[in-house]
Amino acid sequence: MKARQTGYTWTAADKELLAELERDEASLPTDAPRALLSVRLSVLTDTTTSPLRQELDLRLLARERGYRVVGVARDLNVSATRVPPWRRPQLGPWLRDRAPEFDVLLFWKMDRLVRRVADLTTLITWCVEHGKNLVSRHDPVDLTTEAGKALAALFSAVAEIEAANTGTRVASLWNHAKTQSTWLVGKPAYGYTTTRNAEGACVLAIDKDARRALHWCRKRILQGASVKRLATVLTRAGICGPGLTASTLIRRLRNPALLGYRVEEDKEGGVRRSKPVLGKEGNPIRVAEEIFTAEQFQELQTALDRRARPQPTRQPNGGTRFLGVLVCADCGTNMTAQKTKTASRSYEYLRCRACRGGGRGAPSPLAIYARLTAEVLSALGDEPVRVREYVGGQWVLTHTGMTFGQSWAARGVEEMGKDLVRAGVTCEVTRIKAQKVRAPRVHTQLVIPADVSQRLVITREAFSSGDRKR
Repeated sequence: MKARQTGYTWTAADKELLAELERDEASLPTDAPRALLSVRLSVLTDTTTSPLRQELDLRLLARERGYRVVGVARDLNVSATRVPPWRRPQLGPWLRDRAPEFDVLLFWKMDRLVRRVADLTTLITWCVEHGKNLVSRHDPVDLTTEAGKALAALFSAVAEIEAANTGTRVASLWNHAKTQSTWLVGKPAYGYTTTRNAEGACVLAIDKDARRALHWCRKRILQGASVKRLATVLTRAGICGPGLTASTLIRRLRNPALLGYRVEEDKEGGVRRSKPVLGKEGNPIRVAEEIFTAEQFQELQTALDRRARPQPTRQPNGGTRFLGVLVCADCGTNMTAQKTKTASRSYEYLRCRACRGGGRGAPSPLAIYARLTAEVLSALGDEPVRVREYVGGQWVLTHTGMTFGQSWAARGVEEMGKDLVRAGVTCEVTRIKAQKVRAPRVHTQLVIPADVSQRLVITREAFSSGDRKR
């Protein structure tokens, strides 16, 4: 018997039972129904036994019903409320791509499979269309009867109510915590740490090292030092972690929590900022001793405002075309469009994430987009558009009668970019410094996987109607 990497420990007794079940399974006829086992748990700890119990119970159920186990989808640390079955790391690929390999989906209990009625409705519809059955170990669920479908919906509704009640309790705790001067839950802002007062309540205290670092930063900024330079010094001195960036340091210096106030995320304005939480009388709620006085904090904000560069308004769908296709040839990270506006002009260029200074940038993004489009049409424009469909228990490829060149001409370059990302096609961008020329020369190289024809096959999204944003 092969060792199993499951995320939980099999005891000697468990292995003995498993060996017995596998011996019994070997005696099944070759046409025995094929079962896929779904094991799920939201939180996995060292002492967790539930996933193992679920799997063994489902294997026993498979033996009782004469099913052959063809796979186990073990989704641990996965929330059924937030992640539907078709988006889970292990169960999802079986439902989306491996449907011909099983006949019945076994699960331990309804709330182990789904916690939303909409998700169950979508899954039942998919099972009926693909000739699959759902069977639960502890709930009388069987999709071969109308009564079984109704019971499945009922159990899912109960699971959804339980999940909603849990979410309500968590939200209520956070709303209550925001109004308290003591510290009930959450991570303190940089500059503070948690401790216990004389009554044993959790309160905030100033982190002395962080306070010194913040005051040093304020003094240096008022003297004209750059925030980027300050982040580098703090990192080299070991005062802050290696991941500290200028943007992170600015957010810390602009946080009104440094005035001793409780804060929350300011979701308006498109910039990551925090704002004070106001009490019933409309005043900020104080939860700690201040690190900066109001005058010091305001003076610092004025200095930061003076040096801040005006940023263009973000576009709703992002400002970069072919995101995920255009990559830096040096560091391999995505090229993204950046806009800079000065008093006299504004200009746009492509930059990567890992190279120093963005790798000198790549000017004229529109010209690069046009070059990429031409190269893609030349290399892949004659590829036929094929669609994968589930017919008679197997996948069948059908030709739509169009080429991708014709399809992209009708659907636009945005859809072309999506198809290229799906197919794993990239375009490496190399920037070469030219003598006596400020802008570098730009070279592009299209990289196409050998199996691009198979990757370009369109798979119908069976679960899009029941999916939701996460």
